[in-house]
Amino acid sequence: MPEKILDNLDEYVAGPLTSIEVKERKISDLLTAMSLTGFQGRKLGEALDVWVRALRDEDTVIMMGYAGSLSTTGQWRIVKWLIENRYIDVLVSTGANITEDLIEAMGYRYWRGSPLVDDDLLRKKGIYRFYDVYVKEQDYISMEKMLGEFMLTLRDRKALASPELLYLLGKWLEERGVDGIVTSASRHKVPIFCPAIVDSGFGVAYIHNRYRDKEFSLLVDQFKDYELLIKIKSRSKNSAAIFIGGGVPKDFIQLSAVSVDLLLSGDYTKTRPHKYAIQITVDSPHWGGLSGATLEEGKSWGKEMKGGMNAQCFCDATIALPLLAHSLHELIKQPRKGPDLSWVFSSVT
Repeated sequence: MPEKILDNLDEYVAGPLTSIEVKERKISDLLTAMSLTGFQGRKLGEALDVWVRALRDEDTVIMMGYAGSLSTTGQWRIVKWLIENRYIDVLVSTGANITEDLIEAMGYRYWRGSPLVDDDLLRKKGIYRFYDVYVKEQDYISMEKMLGEFMLTLRDRKALASPELLYLLGKWLEERGVDGIVTSASRHKVPIFCPAIVDSGFGVAYIHNRYRDKEFSLLVDQFKDYELLIKIKSRSKNSAAIFIGGGVPKDFIQLSAVSVDLLLSGDYTKTRPHKYAIQITVDSPHWGGLSGATLEEGKSWGKEMKGGMNAQCFCDATIALPLLAHSLHELIKQPRKGPDLSWVFSSVT
């Protein structure tokens, strides 16, 4: 069999394609086999390879963006597991993902429903819909009221960065037996950043507290968030960026790559690109939006490293994330320590 498709194409050809044989095997073995096929199956297999290499590369900080409202679909326990086993060192999340997990953690339920439904009827019955997932309005409100009660404990504190606020929330939830994502992150000293925190149950809870007490005030310092993330990146030789979806979490992590030297030396032009990058998205690049922007495009900004390891997979996160997580569980047997980031919480501990 020929070793090359043609001479002078080595830049574009990684090797021969290998068709998949059906047999009993581990999920990680299947994804490895898929990495030798084509289309998005190959890209999902490559994403696993990039994540494993990042985990095995010493002095690498792994940052994960967690976008949208994925916790409602049952993904939150996977993210919690990634934190507990240090498959990630930093989480950057939407507010939805780190509040809506609390509904299940409080003992309430999400329900599998039909997307083909009379939504006016659901409104009348007190049911909220996330495409094909339902939740009772009163259960959701109970979560928001719980957040409001926590916020009241912060009334005498100065402005907090979101990782500080969420660390305190995790401690508060642990005392009450509510074991969500922020609870686990607090326990394991893994910082969670939420750069659009008001766009969630946190914002609703704040407004309810303002109604109850006109003197209530709470300040979240998002500029401090940004500086903390930059400092985290600056303290490790390499970084890995894992994007589950896009949006604000993705761009927040990407911006850390272009700002380290700006903070340390005032240099606008020097960047510290991520050595490893994975993006799982269903957004298309040709609309020009950030969520669909390719990792290759990121190189033009100095966000991804020339010669680094990138894997862009166009796939529903509810398909890709469980497969990747189970594969990591199979492949990485030695516990990973990861960088010590407890200093992030020094002003609130």
